[in-house]
Amino acid sequence: MVRGARAIRWVLQRIVIVGILVGGYLAVTAVQVWLTSRHDDARPVQSIVVMGAAQYDGVPSPDLVARLQDALNLWNRHLAGDIVVTGSKKPGDAYTEAQASEAWLAQHGVPPGDIIEVGGSDSWQNLSQAATALHQRGQVRVLVATDGFHEDRSLAIATQQGLQAWPVPAANSPITGWSTFPYFAKETVGVALGRIVGYSHLHKLG
Repeated sequence: MVRGARAIRWVLQRIVIVGILVGGYLAVTAVQVWLTSRHDDARPVQSIVVMGAAQYDGVPSPDLVARLQDALNLWNRHLAGDIVVTGSKKPGDAYTEAQASEAWLAQHGVPPGDIIEVGGSDSWQNLSQAATALHQRGQVRVLVATDGFHEDRSLAIATQQGLQAWPVPAANSPITGWSTFPYFAKETVGVALGRIVGYSHLHKLG
């Protein structure tokens, strides 16, 4: 009886220790994700990568427009010569996210020759295809335009793809205040798992 109680106590102690370690790891990761979301590191680079977001029949969503507006501002400041637009389309869509982004930038004065269009159904594919296109042009220094909560994971993936990347969180993202909480929570888990198993494995797992 005593031996059984000791065994149960030993198991419970280990569970508590593991819980504390996991909770601490997630807490540290959450702080890092949050700090990155608040850090705008705009500087002269070779290209700007715009992470894909929803589009509606060729019209970028407000979230995507916020990212594109930042990229346009950076391009107008001559901080980069090219803008990479990313994102594929969902079943039934007539346009990809990249096509909607390219059209928006063209309407706002960016020459087609300065826009690089790639696909990708998630962040890993977006940056993987962007990196391939950029490496072919001998480019590695990029700014990543996306929502603040998405920056930490995007930068980590970009680094794994051989890019030197700096964050440019969307200044006018429609996702603000408490509505960002589930996004930060998702990104915290994504970054925490990605660091352990690798972001490419997370992509394969969906």
